[in-house]
Amino acid sequence: MSPRRPRFRSIRLESRDGIVVVTLHRPEARNAINLEVVNELRAALDLAVRDAGTRALILTGAGTTAFASGADIRELLRRRAIDALRGINSSLFLEIERFPLPTIAAVNGYALGGGCELALACDLRIASESARFGQPEVGLGIIPAAGATYRLPRLVGAGRAQELILTGRIIDAEEALRIGLVNHVVPGNRLLEEARATAALIARKGPLALRAAKLALQAALHGPDAGHAAERLAQAILFETADKREGMTAFLQGRRPRFKGR
Repeated sequence: MSPRRPRFRSIRLESRDGIVVVTLHRPEARNAINLEVVNELRAALDLAVRDAGTRALILTGAGTTAFASGADIRELLRRRAIDALRGINSSLFLEIERFPLPTIAAVNGYALGGGCELALACDLRIASESARFGQPEVGLGIIPAAGATYRLPRLVGAGRAQELILTGRIIDAEEALRIGLVNHVVPGNRLLEEARATAALIARKGPLALRAAKLALQAALHGPDAGHAAERLAQAILFETADKREGMTAFLQGRRPRFKGR
């Protein structure tokens, strides 16, 4: 990463072998997401995407008790309609969803409210056995308004999403895996190892192909026509790249491809 990167107070940033790990670090507040976290996450995303060597990004929380316990309630209590219209958390999570490189949430402990919505915004979710997920906002007199009402149904179906949002029920990692909310559940001491292994597997793939695949997947959310058009356009572009020639030549020669991102 750039040596001129900003100094962070509420997150930690590490980059190695093309994998960026961003760790929420507010142990005194169970990694709750406040405005400082939002601003620092935005800066971290910008640093990661500007580094040409970045291939994947992992989001996690410090410690074992909380990935992110939610939005900071003390800040939420002071917010008014104008703050909701700004979409402070929701716009950040949209940036994460649209981040051009693959993202993985490594969920340790509680992922509640905005913490669950942060995980939902990532491409993949790997949970420790102690992970807990929930959208308890209705119990606070508000709704989950940082993406859960549309991302959760896409992952677990409308019926289960309605149940989780309307009851505010907190579920464990095994139930989250069963309903499709997470991709894998692993022992807590292997969480980051598994996330890194998955990121490393992704990092070996063609970087242009990964970006194009994400764009096509996002386009497909708007229906089969948009998905079909995005697939054709992305494939047409990729067919003319050096990476495509290298990937297929390497396959025919029985060796690992050496992608250059062009």
